[in-house]
Amino acid sequence: MKLKLTILFSVFFVSIACAQSKIIDSLKILIKTEKSDSLKIKAYGDLCWYYSGISTDSAFYFGNIALDLSKKTNNLNGEAQAYNDFGIIHYKLSNFDTANSFYKKALALRIKNNDTLGIGSLYNKMGISYQRIFKMDSAIFYNTKALEIYENINHTRYIALIKNNIANIYFNLKQYDKALKEHLEVAKIREEINDEFGLLQSYTNIGNSYLFLKDTTESIINYKKGIEIAKKNNNEQELSALYNNYGAILKDQNQNDAAINYFNKSLQLREKLNDNYGIASVRQNIGDLYLSTGNLTKAEKNLKKGLQLAKKTNAKELEMKGYKALLSFFAFRKNTDSIIHYQKLYSISQDSIFNSRITKEIADIQEKYNTAKREKEISQQKEQLLKNELEIKNKNFYTVLLGSGFLIFSIVSFSLFKRQQHKRREYKNKLKLKEAQTYNKLQDQRLRISRDLHDNIGSQLTFIISSIDNLKFLTDSTNEKLKNKLSEINQFANGTIAQLRDTIWALNKNEIAFEDFQTRILSFIEKAKTATTNIKFSFSTSISEEYTFTSIKGINVFRIIQEAINNSIKYSSATEIAVNISENKKIIEISITDNGIGFDLNKIKLGNGLENMQKRIEEIGGTIHIKSKVNEGTTITINCLKNKTNAL
Repeated sequence: MKLKLTILFSVFFVSIACAQSKIIDSLKILIKTEKSDSLKIKAYGDLCWYYSGISTDSAFYFGNIALDLSKKTNNLNGEAQAYNDFGIIHYKLSNFDTANSFYKKALALRIKNNDTLGIGSLYNKMGISYQRIFKMDSAIFYNTKALEIYENINHTRYIALIKNNIANIYFNLKQYDKALKEHLEVAKIREEINDEFGLLQSYTNIGNSYLFLKDTTESIINYKKGIEIAKKNNNEQELSALYNNYGAILKDQNQNDAAINYFNKSLQLREKLNDNYGIASVRQNIGDLYLSTGNLTKAEKNLKKGLQLAKKTNAKELEMKGYKALLSFFAFRKNTDSIIHYQKLYSISQDSIFNSRITKEIADIQEKYNTAKREKEISQQKEQLLKNELEIKNKNFYTVLLGSGFLIFSIVSFSLFKRQQHKRREYKNKLKLKEAQTYNKLQDQRLRISRDLHDNIGSQLTFIISSIDNLKFLTDSTNEKLKNKLSEINQFANGTIAQLRDTIWALNKNEIAFEDFQTRILSFIEKAKTATTNIKFSFSTSISEEYTFTSIKGINVFRIIQEAINNSIKYSSATEIAVNISENKKIIEISITDNGIGFDLNKIKLGNGLENMQKRIEEIGGTIHIKSKVNEGTTITINCLKNKTNAL
């Protein structure tokens, strides 16, 4: 019987290989005979895809040809697809950081092409890659962006896919009840649309959730459902995961022979797929099993191989698990030095992964998504109300108009007058509707840009600062030079975040009140006082009315004042710096004066800072004057025209 099954499987795999070989041969013939560059690019891309499961070198070879031809013919779709394919290959090789670098290149091109489905697909892939290396803040960010796209186009299959990914993030954060609830809802959606491949993923994830909730019976039921579908569809990737998970349950039930059998099945499939992340997981499970049975030689071999692959793939959670397993191994052997070594590595890894800040950021990003979604719904409701109001007014008007046909000439004349009056109101209502629509679109764009700055760049800078702090902790306490350099980088990153917050402050507003503007300047001066204790600062204003800046003018004038004060601190050797804001009928005048060493305007070349100030003031239609003499200090004067509406 076993021999018959072996022969059947052999015939099946040979048939698949022959089918793939025929497809590859037909694509190569097409390339030789086809004259269209776009069809050649498509054929090279398909070859890259088919070879990705057979020969990585061949896949990269054909992918690079597709990329070069796309660039040569300015085919942005082909170029984006090539970068996307490279990302997929690196993901299969467990090179997750490299995969994301290619996904980002593809994303920039698809955004340029306005390829909505392509953008959503890349957000999904990036979210999964970040999840693999346990960067959960980035994972939830990109999954949320993908979910927004698929919900907008009502794509049920992909909505289920993204919700499945988000549920897996909850699972990785050990929120098993929440993960199980989400996975059960996703499975229900997939059953309704008959998504068999999606159900395979759901059964695996539901089984994992039940396992960590200590419900082994339900876990086994779902794993067996998944194994049945995976075998039916020859899905080796999912089948390898299910074998590994089922083996782990058998190991916990002390069915060691059955467990090692399933682990070996999983290992064979994952080595065939070149799935280093999966191999690392299986090796760790095999090592744990041999450790529990006292086979220390095999235990050490598998645990160290598993840890080596976890580090290679930057799989942080598996790396932490590997340190813990080796800690248990050396505790069993009573090797004190190794116990201390792996205990320290395990603690550092655990602190890095389960940082409370990251968990909070994920909650914040999820809440921002929900808030933005609610705001959009409210905006759409307002727009619909205006439309309904306009339709009702039209219906009422025509009813009155029909009835007035039976009245005398004077009433007819009166009705015509009312009609003209109604048209004017209708025109005004349409204008209001258009203004409301335009305002909503502008607000969406403004909030999206502000959110992207905060969630993407802000989160990445925060992660850099956290990483630098970890590096300082890991650095040898005697290496002061390196610690000082890390501190400088930390300070620079913090300064960059401060500047980013100032930009978001202006971007989130249509207008900036002078009182708010003044508060920002005073806050900046207070920070400067803290950094430079040997300089006396003063600030004065004679403006009596309440003015407002446009957001563009406000941020430009604020940046000029910042640059002027920073230049005085760095180069003037001043002991006093004064900022004064005054007005006359048409102009607001801002001066920044120091009592420093000054300079000769005729002999010195303006640096980037002064040139940037000049460009900023020109952008808002103002002027800047620099007055300086050697040993007599420097005064920089900014003039801005006042608008009729008292807005600067």
